Amino acid sequence: MNAPAGLDLASIPERIQSEVQRAIQRSIKGVEYFSTSGPTLGSTPKDVLHSRGTMSLYHYRPMSDEIYRVPVLIVMATTNRGYILDLVPGQSFIEFLLRRGYDVYMLDWSAPRPEEKSLRMEDYVLDFIPDCVRRVQADSGEQDVSIIGYCFGGVLSLLYGSIHQDGPMKNLICFTTPIDFREMKLFSNFSDRRYFDVDHLVDSVGNVPPEMILSSFEMLRPASRTVSQIQLWENIWNDEFVKSYRMFDRWATDTLPLAGEYFRTITKDLMWDNKLFNDTMSVGGRAAKLENITVPILHAVAEHDHIVPYDAAKHLIAKIGSTDKEEVMLKGGHVSLVAGANAVKRLWPKLDSWLGKRST
Repeated sequence: MNAPAGLDLASIPERIQSEVQRAIQRSIKGVEYFSTSGPTLGSTPKDVLHSRGTMSLYHYRPMSDEIYRVPVLIVMATTNRGYILDLVPGQSFIEFLLRRGYDVYMLDWSAPRPEEKSLRMEDYVLDFIPDCVRRVQADSGEQDVSIIGYCFGGVLSLLYGSIHQDGPMKNLICFTTPIDFREMKLFSNFSDRRYFDVDHLVDSVGNVPPEMILSSFEMLRPASRTVSQIQLWENIWNDEFVKSYRMFDRWATDTLPLAGEYFRTITKDLMWDNKLFNDTMSVGGRAAKLENITVPILHAVAEHDHIVPYDAAKHLIAKIGSTDKEEVMLKGGHVSLVAGANAVKRLWPKLDSWLGKRST
């Protein structure tokens, strides 16, 4: 009897043995997975320059003999931990910037306490960010500061820059930053004012619990967690795959609660009334129009971003008042754009090329 076309009978024993060995490795590695804690994240040496309430300002220790004149302040989204930009050596955006000669600071967040439920948008935009900028100026001895905002950290940076258009922000870089909240389709449906009583939620629970925020992200791709767990089991014999999985899975589930009043403003002013896009946004009574921003700006967006789809981000560059402005579309998703092997090859070199010439 002839073998079916394309089937190499001689290779069958070898293939069976390979699958058996892989099954054994899955069992061994599966036990290791549950008995170990995974790689240490956020380990690039740093000092806490200042800490107040939900805010922490870090200064990373230099890794280059020559340092650019203009320091960099990274503003993280209030729902996520900053270590996504400082995973492990060789896959750390922070480490990359330091080795390229940048003086790096980060505004990171911790969970607001129950008594901090009254924190408002103006506390973030008119207090926390300006306070950190002043401290970066004092610590570095420079008046100019470049700001990098990731996701909603980019929104906060835009609001800050539009109100403080006379400085001291020298350059602005935004990663996957939405401005047209009508195009955040599923979030828009979740927060539809006809069905979602944000006042009742905030008045009842205070700070918005992280489980609610995480669930809304997971609903964007309902099967993603199941699929990722299947992929983990299939590849659990592969140490590099498991290492990467553990890093990103830990960050994705390490979601922070949102201060109640802050969440109320996000819902009403951004999700419901789309004020940032409509040029009617104000913070603490101060107009926050994107056309007021005239500093150089780079906006990096991801081709396959399911959290901030391109339609929600694409109008940013057009609305900015600067003549030195650029949007760059790169392969990847919301997270892989900024962290991991994809970011190492694509975003990081692009940012270095753009920012380096504007940091002297």
